[in-house]
Amino acid sequence: MIIKTVNLETVCGITSKLPDNKLPEFAFAGKSNVGKSTLINALMNRKSYARTSSMPGKTQTINYYNVNDAFYLVDLPGYGYATAGVKVKQQWGKMIENYLHTSKKLEAVFLLVDARHEPSENDVMMFDWVLAAGFTPYVIATKSDKLKRSQIAKQMAMIRRTIKEKSTAGHEVSFEVIPFSGLSKAGREDIYTVLEGYLSE
Repeated sequence: MIIKTVNLETVCGITSKLPDNKLPEFAFAGKSNVGKSTLINALMNRKSYARTSSMPGKTQTINYYNVNDAFYLVDLPGYGYATAGVKVKQQWGKMIENYLHTSKKLEAVFLLVDARHEPSENDVMMFDWVLAAGFTPYVIATKSDKLKRSQIAKQMAMIRRTIKEKSTAGHEVSFEVIPFSGLSKAGREDIYTVLEGYLSE
């Protein structure tokens, strides 16, 4: 995929009305420190375009990146930051659920988890939210460069198994787990292939 243009077109806060976009949307969800901005920057072929916060858990907006005037990468608020208050956590949840259920152009959801660890309760809950909205998420295991090459297949199997066991309906669905490295960009082409599959339909 050749990235020609990137534009942060819309930023929606808690009270914002979601845009009525005409182009396909691909959403990215994950906990606050999982490397979501790194992944989105890699997909847009930009070093630091996606908004990052020096304070994890502070991003409370939905950011729409127009790519090539052909589709949107939608950055959903990071969840699960330990020091965030209950009210803030509820707001994140409300924003994400509202987006998943009301976006008319959402094609696919990518759920980011840390390749080194078992998916958290929040990760599994997010997986279930995405299923409830009518989508099966593509699971992206970030920070795979922190693993030895020999460990990657084992960790991907563990992530799949954990989600299937803990999800309310995960055992019933088939889903992809894609390892991704922010350093080498390994896994980016696999994600491009998913995007291109939807865009070519």
